Amino acid sequence: MTPPTARTWSRRGTTPIIRIRGRSQRRISIAALAGHKAGERSQLIYRPIIHWDHKTIGRRSFAWTDYRDLLVAAHQQLGEPIVLVWDNLNVHRDRRLREFINAQDWITIHFLPRYAPQLNPVEGIWSLLCRRCQANTVFTNPTHLMRALRQGLRHIQYRTGLIDGCLSGTGLTMGGQEHSP
Repeated sequence: MTPPTARTWSRRGTTPIIRIRGRSQRRISIAALAGHKAGERSQLIYRPIIHWDHKTIGRRSFAWTDYRDLLVAAHQQLGEPIVLVWDNLNVHRDRRLREFINAQDWITIHFLPRYAPQLNPVEGIWSLLCRRCQANTVFTNPTHLMRALRQGLRHIQYRTGLIDGCLSGTGLTMGGQEHSP
């Protein structure tokens, strides 16, 4: 993974340089749900997966079963029906996942318009995560990266103001109140 760059410092007249060797055969995927319920704290529920050798074994991302398991876990954790607002990722529209969702009475699903990442609060979460725990860092191995990602996600998870900011930054209506960026 090529690290995002951010502001840094160095001795006067010296440009900071980060050297990266080689390319990894591993890939990390993270799925997240940013949730809001009127009168309660906003929540972030996430699941990371390391794909150890995605070039020879196959999947390089979450399968529909991983999203199904995330939804079931979220429902158990929240104990409430879920209104899911999703982007148009191909696996979100997978026939098997749609059949699972249609069979549940506790999920209502709405899709965002195509090419509208500004309406997806999870995009704000990813932006916070990149700026917080990935900027100017070269990770030595996937475990090092996963540890940093989990720490960054926990930081966001326990600071509900960050989640609220990502939710209100979309300009979508939540709980009958209009939120504007």
